[in-house]
Amino acid sequence: MFCIINNDVQIWPTMITRVKSTLRPALILFLVIAASSCVPSKKLKYFNDIDDIQAPYVSPQKDKAIAPGDRLFIRVLSIDEEANQIFNSVDNITANNTSNIIGYGINQEGNIDFPFVGKVKLSGMTIAEASEKMTGLLKEYVPGSEVVIKYIDNRVTVMGEVNAQGVYSFSEDKINIYKALALGGGLTRWGNRENVVLMRNENGRITHYKLDLSSSEIAGKDQFYVRPNDVVVVEPLKRISASYQNTTFNTVLGALSTIITILIFAGVSPGN
Repeated sequence: MFCIINNDVQIWPTMITRVKSTLRPALILFLVIAASSCVPSKKLKYFNDIDDIQAPYVSPQKDKAIAPGDRLFIRVLSIDEEANQIFNSVDNITANNTSNIIGYGINQEGNIDFPFVGKVKLSGMTIAEASEKMTGLLKEYVPGSEVVIKYIDNRVTVMGEVNAQGVYSFSEDKINIYKALALGGGLTRWGNRENVVLMRNENGRITHYKLDLSSSEIAGKDQFYVRPNDVVVVEPLKRISASYQNTTFNTVLGALSTIITILIFAGVSPGN
């Protein structure tokens, strides 16, 4: 019994010496991991410069022009019920299975095929201009009528560090970048607000724009508004905040914390 105690007494200082030799590297590793994993809070915020804004930003974005591939809801309003039934008949329009809204598709030539009127070129026009043109064409058939035109089935693709990647529909001719990201559930914990990429097809050319959502200046840029068929990609942060629940990181920190606690309890310090 006494022999066992004596052996333990001899072994214990040796164990402490060995563990003590690893304490300093462990502390250094702990600090390196913690420092490299922390992200400044400003990288996790929108509008870091909001207190410095002197005047409202004016976006140069113009109304979207109708283009091939767009789908339009076109409705003729008239006091003549028979005319309403003819021009607003479902048989004359292609059904949209996604949103259950019926509409006319713009073909590659930029035309629609409208009852009685025939082919009508609408590409290159705004919604207001197209409504005015259609109203003028229908005067011959339905005097005093009015034509309402809206976009349907506009889509934006949201990818990267968002909570719900996917292709989302919207009825407006344009939506701002924040609303587009909200459709995807917003940014994840690892989303980089200073590095959001907008891909856009402009006259057959794919253009990439880098957006900084932490700056209020984005409101004055053309890319503040997302157009139909745009692709928004949120890049990840280079460093993950220590407050985020990263399993591997927490496991390492937990192990190091346990070792340090044991050594402190045993009366060992890095300088001894």
